[in-house]
Parts: sequence; structure tokens; C-alpha cells
Amino acid sequence: MSRRDHSRQKFWKPTDDGPKTKIEEERLVDVTEADSTSFVPGNQTSLSIEKQRQQLPVFKYRTHILYLLEKYRTVVIIGETGCGKSTQIPQYLYEAGWAANGKVIGVTQPRRVAAITVATRVAEERAAILGHSVGYAIRFDDCTDAERTRIKFVTDGLLLREMMKDPLLTQYSVIMLDEAHERTLYTDIVLGLLKKVQRKREDLRIIVASATLDAEKFRKYFETNTSSDPEEDTAAILTVEGRMFPVDVFYIKAPVPSYLKATVETVMKIHHTERYGDILAFLTGQDEVEQVVSLLIEHARQLPKDALKMFVLPMYGSLPGREQMKVFERVGKGTRKIVIATNIAEASITIPGIVYVIDCGFVKINAYNPKGGFESLVVVPVSQASAQQRAGRAGRIRSGKAYRLYTEDDFLKLKPGSVPEMQRSNMAAVVLQLKALGIDNVLRFSFLSPPPAQNMVRGLELLYALGAVNETCHLTVPLGIRMAEFPLSPMFAKMLMASKDFGCSEEAVTIAAMMQIQNVFQTPSHNKINALKAKRLFSVAEGDHITMLNTFNAFLKWGKSARWCGQNFLNYKGLMRAIEIRKQLCALMKRAKVRLVSCNGDMVAIQKCLVSGFFANAARLNFSGVYRTIRDDYELHIHPTSVLYAEKPKQFVIFNEIVHTTKEFMRDVTVVDQRWLYELAPHYYDFGTENEIAAKRAKIDY
Repeated sequence: MSRRDHSRQKFWKPTDDGPKTKIEEERLVDVTEADSTSFVPGNQTSLSIEKQRQQLPVFKYRTHILYLLEKYRTVVIIGETGCGKSTQIPQYLYEAGWAANGKVIGVTQPRRVAAITVATRVAEERAAILGHSVGYAIRFDDCTDAERTRIKFVTDGLLLREMMKDPLLTQYSVIMLDEAHERTLYTDIVLGLLKKVQRKREDLRIIVASATLDAEKFRKYFETNTSSDPEEDTAAILTVEGRMFPVDVFYIKAPVPSYLKATVETVMKIHHTERYGDILAFLTGQDEVEQVVSLLIEHARQLPKDALKMFVLPMYGSLPGREQMKVFERVGKGTRKIVIATNIAEASITIPGIVYVIDCGFVKINAYNPKGGFESLVVVPVSQASAQQRAGRAGRIRSGKAYRLYTEDDFLKLKPGSVPEMQRSNMAAVVLQLKALGIDNVLRFSFLSPPPAQNMVRGLELLYALGAVNETCHLTVPLGIRMAEFPLSPMFAKMLMASKDFGCSEEAVTIAAMMQIQNVFQTPSHNKINALKAKRLFSVAEGDHITMLNTFNAFLKWGKSARWCGQNFLNYKGLMRAIEIRKQLCALMKRAKVRLVSCNGDMVAIQKCLVSGFFANAARLNFSGVYRTIRDDYELHIHPTSVLYAEKPKQFVIFNEIVHTTKEFMRDVTVVDQRWLYELAPHYYDFGTENEIAAKRAKIDY
């Protein structure tokens, strides 16, 4: 097996005492930790900031980077983990004058937490106030100053929204796409759009940077030289050496029946046998993370008073920002930090102090089924590249160890790389954004990895059914244009725009905000019965959406009390985040000229409003006792977390999304009436002519 991380293969199983070899302490731990965590907020070291910057591997390439950027319009930079590319390259550009004359240096990150942490570190290095000369902008959170910000960190999705206002991105002189190897949906869209922008703006420079990347593919994508003269080339590649300490990789001898249990056992074995270093464990999703965190906290309480303490922290995308920042804080002497994370910690961020990594071998991704017309969250094996990236987290500050909860044979069977999100996503949102940017012929758009044609067709069908595009596939005015302005899925955008017709825009915007928060109801493993009883207090027969509405209204009624949330097993930070999101959505509603009015408890109006956006996600109860989608007859089940799970089955329901585990489960489910589907989505389901639809509606026995 090739090992770029200098790893030595060993075998172990979670029930063993673990490897006996101890890790040598490095003499220059303080120096290397300062380097490897160069963008961690609050990092204090004995070295000056300038000395730390000069010791990063990327420093000796400073002149090369600036030269290449002057000569070429696009520069592809391959920088190994720990080289400092994310924090230093934007500063080199700033110091070289690329932010002169009011121009801005833009840096994109695939994840919100990465944009915040990198911006925070760069602001510290420049002794600047975050939000002034250095700032960040993410969905529902803008920490920039229009006049003063010169280095701006944004998510890919937010840069796409900026292009709707300013298609040529005239305020930017350089745009750096960081962590491009993750190939998120918005990263690929931004790549295609920037390629088009460069045709109009010869002065715009693009940097594509990543730790692992198919550099030649990106160079060819941006290369515009059609002659054989290399002097006419417009794209170049630069490789920056990183610093990786040796990482010992351990595989299990035989597959484990439960990687969650194996993760807990492995954490405890490391904690009991290894004296130094923090632990990072990778799991697939929020539910698994919180379950393992809960189990480890119980173990921590049972440790002897004089033993090394455990500080257990979760890390996932929907975790509130303040909670995410806790993983970057240093812990006191005599305490070990244990971070349980999703793949968010794989490449986008660096957590200081990590020496041990536990890899479950799986990842949860969005997968689109064009035949069924729905997206589902699916747990799949990681790629070899992702496994190497995860192991590399252990070699940032000193020699480390990576424990893989799968056999070496299984590792060799993994795919070399991940499938780009563009090729496994619902294209409705992509088509809507591209058309809002003036790209009418989306089939001719220059995608780096073109999506399947069937996905594009289903996306256009959905947009047509929602009323966002007309028969000639042009955006409708004003509905289609207004829908594109919302930073939500087209279904949610249509629901919000349609709320004015049902007189429930206040309720609709609350539901939309609450749906952006995961796990509003918390279920501690030691108090499940009381948590379920508390959840029933908010539950209604209509389903999950209106239950969320009740929960939000009750939270406001009780004065946004954290104590009240604790008593009712509610996620206080999540509810506070929902308030912030709702405020932003209300501003967008006003801009879209949708008056905020309340239906004063008219449940039918709210349900019909939901159907107007989510009619494509409709299912009916089959005689066999399971649900099947109306259009494509796919078998579905209600998710156990739904308030309708234990209720008497309803004839027709709509849902937000599908989660695939042992079965395909509908999550966030609401009961609807068959008549509303005839009324609001006759063409999507091909119910027949207007007379036939009217006849069918007349036959329904209410």
C-alpha cells in the first residue's frame, strides 16, 4: 500500500489493549503546533506571528506564487496539509497590492466553519478586527464591511449569490477556490461561472488550491491557449511541499458488527493506554455523533478522580457556530480533548492537538434518484483519498496514529476518489441559479464534471411544475426570479412565495427557518422517556412541520428561556439560530414583496401552503401498509423521529427528504388531503384534463 503519510501498517481490534508502542514526544511541539494550526482562533505561542508565518512551508514559494499570478490568469496550487496555503496565500496577495484601488481578494471555502476559522486566524495574524480589513460572509451571517474589507472569506454558495447581483464580480481582483478537491455542488458551479467571467475580464486572476487534486484536469479546464506555443499558456500548476509527521495506520483483524460501539471502545483504549494527545473520531452524521458523545460522557463520569480527564465535543455542520468553535479551544493540563466529528473535519478545518484518529470507514452523502425524483441521504464507504485525508489529521503536530475500523483488504477495495456532488444531486436548484445568472442553455454550460442528462431533465420538470420556468424553459417573472433569490431549495422558495395566496406567510417563514435546524428535539440516552413525553406536548396530528411551528411559538412565548428548553429537552442554541434565520428570511420576503401576515391558526391554510411547494414529495398509503410515492411508486416509510411514526397511518403525506438506512425513511412529514394535490399539482402528476380532474375531485368522499 502506498503511504504518503509514512505510515507503518499494523493490525489491531478494538477489544485488544491496543498497540504497545509509545509515541515519541517532539522537541519542537510548540513550534510545529503553531504552524499546523495556523488558522486556529486564539492560538497562543511563544513565537511571534511573523516567525510562525516564515516557518510555514508555503513561505519559500511566496515569490513563485506571485510571479505565476502575474504571468498566468489561472494558477493551480497543490499544497499538502499543513503547508499554510489557506491563511498565507491571501496575505501574500494583499501585501503584493492585489487589494489596491478598492479591490477585494476573495477566498472560497466549501464549509461555513472553515470560512469563519480561517478568516479569524488571518485577522489575528494581521492584527485586524474581524469584519474590517479581513472578514467572512456565509449564509445568514455577514461579517464584512463593504468599504473596508479587502480579504473576504466566503462559502462557494455565497459567492454564487454575489454573482446574481454582480455577474462579473467586478469588486474582486483575485478569487481563490480553496479545498477544491471536495468538489461540492456549488464549487463546480462556481468553477464553470468563473471560466465564463474570465472571458470578459482578462484582469481577473483565479487560484485553485487543495491538498489533493487532479491538477492537470483543472489546468486543462481553464487553459485557453489553442496554439502549440507554451508562452501563450494561461494556466499553470505549482506544487507546495507540506509537513507531515509519520502516522502509524492500524487496521482491524476482522470486521466489527457496530462501528459506533467499536469507536467508543477504541477511544477508551487510547485514553487508558496513551498519555499524550487529543483524539478525533469520524462518524457519518449528527445522530451518530451525538450518540457516541453521550456514551463517552457517561464513561468520562466513571473515571477515577486522579485519572486523565476526558473533554468530549461534537462537530458537525448544523451545530451552532459557538459550539463549533469549542473544538479549537485548548484544554487544561490533565485533560484530553476528544472530538467526535462528521467528514466536516476531514479537510476543511484543522483542530489543534489531534494525535489519534479513528476512522469508521463510512460517510453520509446526498444521492439523487432520477427515476424516483428524490434525493436521499445514504451512508456509503469512504474513498481511499478520504481515508488518507482522515489519517493525515493525526500527523499535524507530531507523530500520530490512525485506527481504521475496517480491514486492509476492505481499504484496498475502496474507490480511489469520491464521485463529484454534481453527478449525484438534484439539478433543480442548479438550473434555477444558472438561469437567474442569465445562462439560458444550461445543457451547453461548461461543467467540470457534467451531470447525467436524466438529472437535468428531472430538475427542469420540477421547476416547470413549481412555476419557476415556462414552456420555453425561461424563468418566469416575477415568480422564478424571486425564487432564485432565496438561499433555500426551490421547494422551500416556492412555499414561501405561495404563502401570500394562503394568508400564512408568518407561519411559512417560521417553518422554513425551523427546517434549517437539525435535531430540535433532544433525546438523552439516560432520559428517553421524559424526552418523548415532552415532545408530545408540542406534537400535532397534522405532522412535523406544524409541530415545529408550535415549538418555535412556544419558545417565543416563554421568553426564549434556556432553562425552559432544558426542561422540555429542546435544542436552545438551535432555536436561537432559527430566530436569526427567520429574521433574514423575513427581509428577503419583504424584498420579494410578500406581505407578512398570519393565518391565526388555520391549519388547512398552512398545509395547503406546504403542498404548493412540496407536492413532488407526496406519498400515499398502500394497501400493504407502507407508503409509496404517487408519481413513481417507490416504497417509503415514516422516520422513527416523526411525530406521525406511532400514529394511525394517514392516507396522503408530503415529506422534506428521504434518509436511507435499513429502509428508505421519509423525514419531516405532514398529512395532506388528496384534493389539494389535484388542485395544486395537476400537471406534475398528469391527473388528466381539467374536466377529468374536476370529476375526480367531485368523487372524493370527505
